Amino acid sequence: MLVQDRLPTSPPPPKSPKSNSKSKLPTTVFHHPISGRRFSPAKSLDFCTWFSDNLYKIVTIAFLVATVAALFFLRNAGDTSAFLYLQSKSHPIEKTLHRPHIDWNNVPTLRDTSTPYANFRTEKWIVVSVSDYPSDSLKRLVKIKGWQVLAVGDSSTPSDWSLKGAVFLSLEQQATLGFRVVDYLPFRSYVRKSVGYLFAIQHGAKKIFDADDRGEVIGGDLGKHFDVDLAGEGARHEPILQYSHENVNRSIVNPYIHFGQRSVWPRGLPLENVGEIGHEEFYTEVFGGKQFIQQGVSNGLPDVDSVFYFTRKAGLESFDIKFDDHAPKVALPQGIMVPVNSFNTIYHSPAFWGLMLPVSVSTMAADILRGYWSQRLLWEIGGYVVVYPPTVHRDDRIAGYPFSEEKDLHVNVGRLIKFLVAWRSTKHRLFEKAVDLSFAMAEEGFWSEQDVKFTAAWLQDLVAVGYQQPRLMSLELDRPRPTIGHGDRKEFIPRKLPSVHLGVEETGTVNYEIGNLIRWRKNFGNVVLIMFCSGPVERTALEWRLLYGRIFKTVVILSEQKNEDLAVEEGHLDQMYKLLPKLFSRFSSAEGFLFLQDDTILNYWNLHQADKTKLWITDKVSDSWSNVAPDGDWLTKQAGVVKKVVDSMPAHFQVNYKEAVKTENSMVLCSSEIFYIPRQFVSDFVDLVSLVRDVGPVDGMEMHQKVAIPMFFLSVDSPQNFDPILNTMVYKQTPPPSNSTLYSAQAPAVHPWSVSSEQEFIKLVRIMAEGDPLLMELV
Repeated sequence: MLVQDRLPTSPPPPKSPKSNSKSKLPTTVFHHPISGRRFSPAKSLDFCTWFSDNLYKIVTIAFLVATVAALFFLRNAGDTSAFLYLQSKSHPIEKTLHRPHIDWNNVPTLRDTSTPYANFRTEKWIVVSVSDYPSDSLKRLVKIKGWQVLAVGDSSTPSDWSLKGAVFLSLEQQATLGFRVVDYLPFRSYVRKSVGYLFAIQHGAKKIFDADDRGEVIGGDLGKHFDVDLAGEGARHEPILQYSHENVNRSIVNPYIHFGQRSVWPRGLPLENVGEIGHEEFYTEVFGGKQFIQQGVSNGLPDVDSVFYFTRKAGLESFDIKFDDHAPKVALPQGIMVPVNSFNTIYHSPAFWGLMLPVSVSTMAADILRGYWSQRLLWEIGGYVVVYPPTVHRDDRIAGYPFSEEKDLHVNVGRLIKFLVAWRSTKHRLFEKAVDLSFAMAEEGFWSEQDVKFTAAWLQDLVAVGYQQPRLMSLELDRPRPTIGHGDRKEFIPRKLPSVHLGVEETGTVNYEIGNLIRWRKNFGNVVLIMFCSGPVERTALEWRLLYGRIFKTVVILSEQKNEDLAVEEGHLDQMYKLLPKLFSRFSSAEGFLFLQDDTILNYWNLHQADKTKLWITDKVSDSWSNVAPDGDWLTKQAGVVKKVVDSMPAHFQVNYKEAVKTENSMVLCSSEIFYIPRQFVSDFVDLVSLVRDVGPVDGMEMHQKVAIPMFFLSVDSPQNFDPILNTMVYKQTPPPSNSTLYSAQAPAVHPWSVSSEQEFIKLVRIMAEGDPLLMELV
């Protein structure tokens, strides 16, 4: 049994040769040596004469014998690559390829008239291939709410196969559906799923989960892992991390590195790229909504090739490889590809044409070649592939499969990817481009003319069942790629999870995490953290220094009560801005100052991509930053102070402020739990503090911190220049009943959070260890 449950394709039954009077074998006429009957003139029987007369036959036979011997030698010498190269080079000269011509406007409609499900319609389908009785995993797939399982049989499927809740298409039923593709499908192969895809689309499919009968969906809910809805109320609209397109020479990535397994690679990754194990220097972002193909990662036995399986196997022990389920999903930009398989992938309706499984390649290559073919065409409609953290678990059944089943991958896949990235078509409809691409791939020897015909049949079947081909969008592949600005760089540092390397388990993660710590320290090692503690400092001051002192140049702690033993300085929160110039001058070589209140948690590992030459503040966090009209005694007096200070400002400050605050009768309030001031704005900040001191109180009231900080920020720079790093922080005005429900390791900061004792600090450290595992060393 194969590791991936891919059965070798059975050849079609041999056909009886037909007689053809126009093409007969040449017949040599001899005279009978005894009877003396002659059918040709007698010739001399001496050897020289015979050799001269038959010289061309001798040469021909000798050449054929030599050719057969050479091929036999190449096969038995183990030089598989050389033999396959010879095969691929000789293949195109066998016959001329013919490009199909299709009248798309005259494809007759196909309706289901032969199965009991003729009137059945549903939008979400799970399509699997079955060759044996229902597995336990398949029985659990049937129980997933809202999804209809469709099992597609082949010639080895038991005749009495049945499973309550599943739609089953036997080989005989498939033949009655009228699909053109049936004529091209092998009898015993999982590629018969093509019939299942068409059947599901014919019966209302909008999403198809391409699965197998041995994968168990983690948690039994596909909606928790994939983006099942791309529009409407159930859609997730947050930006998605995307691989950077900065390296124009990169056309393939190993997504397993992103999910914590650097020494594992997926089936279909060119072997020459296996050694590229470094994590991304940075990512970019793309808005969700067009991730029409969603590839999940599998725990247990992931989708790996035979090279990995045989070189990383530790005896007869089964693989049980784990990926990081907290790593964010990641998208592929145009120009970069990723292996896509047929047992853990969701296709949305705009990409249903991409479900076609080729029939002329090995079973272990069919879904991979399909994935690359469909990715290239996906760019034509503005779609992209997204890879998701672990979605299924597959058990390793400890059974290998031959390297020869993957020959179409290891020999050709690297060349195929380069070909696809460079390929262009001038056709004006997607299906015409699809036929063009299939034809070009046959010309290059990636598959045969059979798959060109199969593509034409597949696309016509899609039209026949009512599928509407998506519209094309302009490609940007030939345009100069846009420069990636510093603010567009998003960092995610993958964890390094235990793995297997050459049969030896890799369990250590400390070295990798130390590397992260060094990287964070290098980034913030010249930034001063100024922290105000409202709680009892004797219980928390040392802990805060222990937590943040590992990252920043120094941690200055302020509180209402001074404590010399703990090096806690005195400061008052409502007038804290007046104390900052003194701290700025104390650390004159620092490149920036980050202010933080102790009711806000800083996830420093998510700040690496922020621009330290810009201001950071919560101007886009509505609960923290707001424009208010003076209403009530306190607000009215604060507005009076603001007006007097603004009227006294130098021109450049005053213009900036009034440009940002359009209405004279309003002012900005900011709770100011967290903000960052870079070195280049320190002198402006100091000048504005001096200006507030010079103006003094108005009606006996000093300017409050919540009023002063936003006024300073709007005066020294335009809000459009603020770094957006804090825009995505978790911010609630009132804490939930349980702090743990509020915390997110993916946010740059979290507010509010209460720490007033060592026990609460330990709980905080344990939950923050999701982003910085080395923190567990502190507890």
